[in-house]
Amino acid sequence: MAQQKTDPNYKVVAENRRARFDYAIERDIECGIILEGSEVKSLRAGGANIAESYASVDNGELWLTNSYVAPYEQAKSFRHEERRRRKLLVSRKELADLWNATQRKGMTLVPLVLYFNHRGKAKIKIGIAKGKKNVDKRETQAKRDWSRQKQRLLKENR
Repeated sequence: MAQQKTDPNYKVVAENRRARFDYAIERDIECGIILEGSEVKSLRAGGANIAESYASVDNGELWLTNSYVAPYEQAKSFRHEERRRRKLLVSRKELADLWNATQRKGMTLVPLVLYFNHRGKAKIKIGIAKGKKNVDKRETQAKRDWSRQKQRLLKENR
């Protein structure tokens, strides 16, 4: 068997696991993110959280708000602000699509994953989402439980 080569540059830094439970994701878009040097070093060390953050379109620009990047201890004089707004990079067409999507009722931009791609660039995946009601959340939980139970039954019958 041939071993799969793992890309040394690809690394997931932060994931918003709760997003797929709380929101119905219509589609997702990969965005670049403007970072300072100490932020990149901190991300490479794994210090980030995007669970409480969201994205928005302001004045024709896409911004990530309330994301946390841990302070980098070795950066003495060039420290970054931990919860600052960070600009996201998308094409004009994608920006127009995102703005139109958020103008519809109940749609929001939710960050899903913050990662380094295969070229070593920091990227963030933004989902265009609609909030789920409690009924939808219970339905998702029931499907997940049934699939687990089905796998257990199949494993027992072997």
